[in-house]
Amino acid sequence: MNAQKSAEKKALITGITGQDGSYLAELLLEKGYEVHGIVRRSSTFNTERIDQIYMDPHEEDAKLFLHYGDLTDGQSLTNLVLDVAPDEIYNLGAQSHVRVSFDAPVYTVQATGVGALNVLEAARQLNKQKPVRVYQASSSEMFGDVLETPQSEKTPFQPQSPYACAKVYAYHQTVNYRHAYDLFASNGILFNHESPRRGETFVTRKITRAATRIKLGLQEKLYLGNLDAKRDWGYAKDYVVGMWMILQHHEPDDFVLATGETYTIRQFLDYTFGYLDLDWNNYVEIDPRYFRPTEVDLLLGDCSKAKQKLGWEATTTCKELAELMVDHDLALARQEALAQSQA
Repeated sequence: MNAQKSAEKKALITGITGQDGSYLAELLLEKGYEVHGIVRRSSTFNTERIDQIYMDPHEEDAKLFLHYGDLTDGQSLTNLVLDVAPDEIYNLGAQSHVRVSFDAPVYTVQATGVGALNVLEAARQLNKQKPVRVYQASSSEMFGDVLETPQSEKTPFQPQSPYACAKVYAYHQTVNYRHAYDLFASNGILFNHESPRRGETFVTRKITRAATRIKLGLQEKLYLGNLDAKRDWGYAKDYVVGMWMILQHHEPDDFVLATGETYTIRQFLDYTFGYLDLDWNNYVEIDPRYFRPTEVDLLLGDCSKAKQKLGWEATTTCKELAELMVDHDLALARQEALAQSQA
């Protein structure tokens, strides 16, 4: 899994098997990059999101290579970065589920916070030999109990979860390495971005999966927590373009990427169930287990800086996003229904 070839530009992606990592890998391959990804060793494969672009690394035209590694293992990470010697590093790996971070706070801080520091330290070592640019995936969750709306690059952080605290630590370390070591290190403060590749435990995908299964009689109820939480939801495929643009900027900087519009979970339910000609009120029940110990009620991003300096803006509305996710999940539900009928 560690074959390498020369290319015009080389990128290393942590979290390549996740939603953002898979879309980013596709984008970079389209742009002619040689792409290297880090995957954690486990007893089962977790590469479904990149299977369509991964080929035998020994093939002559292969440009995507996978390496075993872990963000919590700083020494092996440094060895890998020095070995691959990428021009760009995108740190997308993390324990990224906010609710789960309350159940596993120490691991979340190790993977999401200290893991980012390990990436920066590895990049610092490589930067002594050749220039390297680092993108840190920061999160709108850092704003937490927001002090102003909308939130911009100048809005103070008020994190409300172990995940958000870890992301704040990673953000500041990125800025610190930029100033202390003259490392090209930038933060992308991304607001919620979804897609058909979103994990099924995240609320938008949980809703679209359940709605399509309910439509086909495979499921009866959907259990959710706070329906009044407001989020700035965009399409992940748009957002990875912004990540790439951030590292192509002439100087390292920090950028908010957002749609500038906010919707409640109730509205997302309206879009999803309405697209299927269903009334979600007949199927959704509130379950206290899904409430966070500390809730973030409103996130709304101001991406005017990214629009002005990078020329980036979101192109997909929340309603369009819900519908493309439903189309994907309806196909999955139909496959499930067919399999059940043939069993």
